[in-house]
Amino acid sequence: MITPENILLLFGLGLVSGFINVMAGGGSTLLLPALIFMGMDAPLANGTNRVGILLQNLSAIVSFRKEKYSKFKISLKMALFTLPGAITGAFFAINMSNETFKIILSIAMIGVVISMLLPRKKIEIIEDAENQSNFKIFTAMFIIGFYGGFMQVGVGFLLMAALYNILKLRLDFVNMHKVFIVFFFTIPSLLIFAFSGNVNWPLGLAMAAGTSTGAWISAKLAVKKGEKAIKIVMIVAILIMAVRMLGIV
Repeated sequence: MITPENILLLFGLGLVSGFINVMAGGGSTLLLPALIFMGMDAPLANGTNRVGILLQNLSAIVSFRKEKYSKFKISLKMALFTLPGAITGAFFAINMSNETFKIILSIAMIGVVISMLLPRKKIEIIEDAENQSNFKIFTAMFIIGFYGGFMQVGVGFLLMAALYNILKLRLDFVNMHKVFIVFFFTIPSLLIFAFSGNVNWPLGLAMAAGTSTGAWISAKLAVKKGEKAIKIVMIVAILIMAVRMLGIV
C-alpha cells in the first residue's frame, strides 16, 4: 500500500483536492476513491483523508491571513457549535460501511446543490456577520459538525450553503470562515479516528503535502479573483461530484 507510486499519486490528487476544497468543496471525492482503491476500508480511508483536510485548512487560514482576510472571533464563535456534532459523528463513522457512505453522500449533495441554486435578494458584507449570529446558524453548525465528523466529503458545500443563505455573506468571506471552521472541527474527529487505529499516517501526510499547497494557492486566488472565480470552481466541483456519484467515472 505504501509505495513511491502511491505517495506521488496522493500528492498530485491532494494538490487538486486542496485547491477545489478551499474554493468550493468536494475535493475529497478525488482522494477517498484513491485510498479505497489502494485497499483501505471506509473507516481507514475516511480517517486518513482527514490528515490532508486538517493541514489543508491550516494552510488556507494562513494564506487568507496574509491577504488580510480574517475574522477569527466570528469564525471561532461558529466553529465552537460544530464540536459536539463532529465528535458524535466521528464515533459513528468508525463503523461506517461503504454503502452507507454512498447513500448519505448522495442525499446530502442533492440538498446542497438545490440550496446553492436558490436566489438571494442581496449580498451583505462580512462586518454584518457579527450582528447576524442567530439560532439558525448555530443549529446549522451543529448539524454540519456532525456530518463533517461522520462523512467529511462535501462538508464544504454544506458550510457554503449555510453561510451563504443564512448570513448572506459574499462567497470570498464565506470561504474565509469555512476553512477556519473545518480546521477546528477536524481536530477532534481526526483524533478519534487516530486513536481507533483508522489513520494511515505516511499516506495521509503525502496527501497533506499536496492539499496544503493547493489550499494556499486557492486561498490567494479567492481573494484576488473574488466571487466570480469561486462560482466557476464550485460549478466544476459539483459536476465532478455528481459524475462520481452516478458511477460514470
